[in-house]
Amino acid sequence: MTIATFGQKKEGVEYSNRYGVYAVIPNPENDKIILVQAPNGAWFLPGGEIEAGEDHLSALERELIEELGFTAQIGKYYGQADEYFYSRHRDRYFYNPAYIYETTSFEQSQKPLEDFNQLAWFPIDEAIEKLKRGSHKWGVEMWKMEHQAK
Repeated sequence: MTIATFGQKKEGVEYSNRYGVYAVIPNPENDKIILVQAPNGAWFLPGGEIEAGEDHLSALERELIEELGFTAQIGKYYGQADEYFYSRHRDRYFYNPAYIYETTSFEQSQKPLEDFNQLAWFPIDEAIEKLKRGSHKWGVEMWKMEHQAK
């Protein structure tokens, strides 16, 4: 399984571990994906931190309800993309392994529990440009290679 790495791991810096699981959620035509814009303006794939006692799928199911109000059929696992970054917002360095999945279908089952994010559908290449994290861009590229070739 592929592991990609983004960002530089700096010597002598203490990193907080933040394990996350994220989904590439295409529309039925496979020509757009949905992104989540945090209050700081940055765009991310739907998903987030894996909490204590959760596996990848239970964390992803919870995150999709929180952020989108979606229930989804989880499809292929694309792999792990490790990211090292500094968060100005939290004033600390993070090591963030991102586990990337696709969804094969979704349904809007309720209103999102988090009402502070903006949600928007973007054409695939525009979504890749907008995404803040290299790990998220990588996940969409992996999905794109499989689905846009068809």
